This record gives sequence, structure tokens and C-alpha cells, in this order.
Amino acid sequence: MKASAKINIKTLWATILVLVVLNVLGTFFFYRFDLTKDKRYTLSETSLQILRQVKNPLSIKIYMEGDLPADFRRLQQETKQLLEEFQAYNSNIVFEFVNPMENADESMDLMKSLYQKGLTPINITVDDKGKQSQEMVFPWAIAVYNNKEVNIPLLKNRMGASTTQKVIGSIQHLEYSIADAVNKITKDKQKKVAIIKGNGEIKEQYIAKMLLQIRENYFIGPFTLDSVAKDPNGTLNALKKYDLAIISKPTETFTDEEKEVLDQFIMNGGKTLWMIDQVAADMDSLYNQAGATLAYPRDLNLNDMFFKYGVRINPDLVKDEQGSPLKLATGEQGSATQYQDFVWKFAPLVSPESKHPIVKNLGGVKFDFASPIDTLKNGIKKTVLLQSSPYSKKIGTPAEVNLEIVSEQTSPKDYLNKGNLPLAVLLEGSFHSAFENRVLPFKDNSFASQGKPNKMIVVADGDIARNQLDKNMMPVELGYDQRSGNLYDNKDFIMNCINYLLDDTGLINIRSKDLDLPLLDKEKVYENYTTSQFITVGLPILILLIFGLVFTYIRKRKYSKQMLIKKLQN
Repeated sequence: MKASAKINIKTLWATILVLVVLNVLGTFFFYRFDLTKDKRYTLSETSLQILRQVKNPLSIKIYMEGDLPADFRRLQQETKQLLEEFQAYNSNIVFEFVNPMENADESMDLMKSLYQKGLTPINITVDDKGKQSQEMVFPWAIAVYNNKEVNIPLLKNRMGASTTQKVIGSIQHLEYSIADAVNKITKDKQKKVAIIKGNGEIKEQYIAKMLLQIRENYFIGPFTLDSVAKDPNGTLNALKKYDLAIISKPTETFTDEEKEVLDQFIMNGGKTLWMIDQVAADMDSLYNQAGATLAYPRDLNLNDMFFKYGVRINPDLVKDEQGSPLKLATGEQGSATQYQDFVWKFAPLVSPESKHPIVKNLGGVKFDFASPIDTLKNGIKKTVLLQSSPYSKKIGTPAEVNLEIVSEQTSPKDYLNKGNLPLAVLLEGSFHSAFENRVLPFKDNSFASQGKPNKMIVVADGDIARNQLDKNMMPVELGYDQRSGNLYDNKDFIMNCINYLLDDTGLINIRSKDLDLPLLDKEKVYENYTTSQFITVGLPILILLIFGLVFTYIRKRKYSKQMLIKKLQN
């Protein structure tokens, strides 16, 4: 046997041996390589922890299949690749992509059932080389586990953003959206949320959508403070069984006994979400013949508590040039009333600037008659989550609020060094009791003057979690404004606040993940369409053709020489 043949056989056996060893090792060790710059396919430890909870088959149906617009094909592909990562770490996860409009006979029934489940389609305008068309897309998925079902929103709404920008934001949140849904459907509820009642808080029908959303993750129940007068210690002990207390737009003064109950709940580690109206004013009171109302300070007897914790909600109104749109009748033409859009400056439309996970990549959050918050030095860490625009200022109260303000003429000089007023603040640290070194309203043998490490969120607007009612007095989506037809990110903001305060898995931190998603400039592509098409399609084919011709030429030349040498040798 020739020496070269022996070498080839040894190389073959060595290759086979290496492959066998690698396959054997692969059965004992599991590792996936992510070669992307931003590590977009590297699942966070939180996601891996959630995947370990899936002990039985979990089915996910994604309703994005078929002839999709380019942006949604990108979202579809990213969703598929992420779910493949989930499946690689847990084989119990199975998924399929479904085209809800594939079968004309069945599509209407399917779309109707999806709509009843809250999976609303969206109509988008597709711009293809200057030609515009309308497309309907269902950017939703449904996860099913142990006869439980949960909806997964794949497209994140952002007011004023283009479809491409919405898709980019959605891809940024994709891991969070899917991991959150898997966590909801596989994890047993553990945390308890108390909705504080007894001080004129907002009625349940106006926070129904928030309550329904909370109920998906946590136990929830109303908790009245009326019993404090008869049995303050019993009320406090009952409240301590909850993990979070939500105080939503109280309108009646708190007694000192009620304040001590809330204060000691906080000292014992209870989380709190305060949504407070420090000024009495609302839109309904404006729709009268005069088109005006009086805004006046509201005394809730909470100022000393907030002061001790490190904030002060001022009894002022925030007037912001970056307000929400408002439709008003401007006159009549024949028998039809004419409506026009105006900017309502007492409803700030806040676009988050903070990089905190609670507000990162959120769209606009709508406020109504908000008040500015001052932060005080007391050793507590304070993070401003939301603030007004640079073109905003305080309006002292009492003051008349008139609809005629929509036609007011202003200039940037009117807001010089007055804007960026905090409207929502996160407080973290060991709080000192508001009753420290004071006579207690009621005797509490377990009274604590300083609490455990804790956190709370103070929002200077009681209506931020308020949903509107439709003509049938049914609640509409939280954040949806029927007057303007706009959907704001109020629901996401409120739920992010609650998840952050109660999160024990670190799920909220997935929102901090940054992905680098380079996109083509469509305008330049359209301008140089033929050139772009040649570069992306024709050039690779041309390179392959040239390579084939060169390779064939070299191969022929090489073997021609070998044949010639053999002939000469013979």
C-alpha cells in the first residue's frame, strides 16, 4: 500500500474518533454559542429560571404567518429564533406559527374568537417603493399550560412611532414578554396585593382593567381601613399579611390611626404604590356651560408621612406644552358640529427619559391634573421615573381652569428654568417611621421606628390608573382615551411599577436588555433600487459564477499538466 493511502486512512480514523468523542461529550454537556455582538440569543438567568418551572408540555401558538409586511417578517423571525432558544433549554415547550387568514371559510370565526380573547388585529400602512396599501396583522400569541391560557402581546404600542420603530421596540421586549407569560402560566400565585378602601378612593369600575391585570399574577383583595377606629391592632396585623398596598386617588382625610397602620405596614417591609391627587380637579367638571372649574388643594393629612419618607407632593398643577390632544367643538356647519384637536396643557404626555427598567422603552404616559413632586434629602435613594417636559411649569392653587387655555399663545421664555418637574418617584431604602419620637395614635407593642430595606413608588396623579367607560358603562382598555382615540402606555407603566415592587425573580430586569438592530435606510433603498437589488441579489450570484469559472479553469489546467507528465513518463 502506498504511503499516501496509509496517511489518508489514518486521517479518516482520527476524524471518526474525534467526532465520536465529541458526540459522547455532547450528551453530558450542553452549551449554545451566541456569536451576535449584542448577545440577543443568550437567555438571561431569570428566563432560564422560569423555564425550569415548565414540567409539562407548554404550547404556544403565534398568529403571525403568511404574507407579512417586511417589518413583521423581522418580528416573526426574531420570535421564532427566541422560541427555539427556549425550546433548546426545555423540550416541554412546543410552538407553531398560524396564519389566521389562511382559510377564507374559517378565518372569520377564528378572528372573532381571537377578538373575544382580547387579541385585536392592527391595520398597518405598507409603503412599498412609494405605493401604500393596508395590511391586517395579528401580532399575538397564546400560551397554554395545564388547561390555563395566557395572551402574549408581541407588538409594543408606542404613540407617534412608525411601524418600524414599534417593531424595534417590540423585539427589545420580546424575551420579557414571552418569559413573563410563561411565568404567569406556570408559577402559582404567591404575593398578595391590597387595594386600600375607606377614604374615598377611586371606584372599582374605573380601575377595573388594572385589577384584572394584577389578578393574572397575584392574589388581590379590597382592604378597608374603616375598622381602624374599633380595632387598629387587628387591622394592622391583617394588613401585614399582604405584600403590597395600592392607594389609588383617596379624596377623604386620613386619620392619624389609619396613617399609623399604613406606616407600620411599610416599616414591616410592606410595599406601597401611592397614586395621589393633591389638587381637586377633573375633566368632567369642565364640561359645563362656562367651560371652567376651580382647582383647589386637597388635604389628605399625608404630608408629614411623605415628608418623612423623602418626598413632598406640592398642591400645584403642572401645565405642560407637551400635553395630550383634546377634541373640542369649534362651531357648526349646517347641522353637523365641527370638532378640532387641541393640546390640553393640564394633561401632560410624558415620554420617559430614565433608563430604569420600570420605564425603559415605554411610550407616552398620560397624566391628568398632575402635581409636581419635590425630593428631600434623608438617606433614601430616589429615582425620578417620570417628569414633565422642559416646557412646563407650576400653577399655584386655588386657580380657575378654563378650556379657553387651548388657544393661549406662549413662548419658550415663559418656561425658562421651570420645567422637568418630577411626577413619579421611586423610593428605596430603610424608611424611618412618620411617628418616630411622637406620641402614638394607638398603642402598638410591636411599633418599629425604622423599617427593613423597602421600596415604594409615589405618583402625583390619582387618575393615571383610571380607565374610561364606554357607552354601555363597561371599562375600556387602561390607557385608551376615547375622546382622542389614542392608546397610551399607562397600563404598562402601572404593571411595571407593581412587578418591580413585588418581583422576586428579577423578571423586570430583562427589560434592561439592549439589542442592536441595524436597519436599511428605506429612502436610500428606493432611490437606488436597481443598484441595491444588484448588490443584494445579483452580486452574490456573479461572485459565485466567477469563482466557479476560475475554479474550473484552475482544475482543468492542473489535471492537464498531470496527464502530460504521466504521458512523458510512460
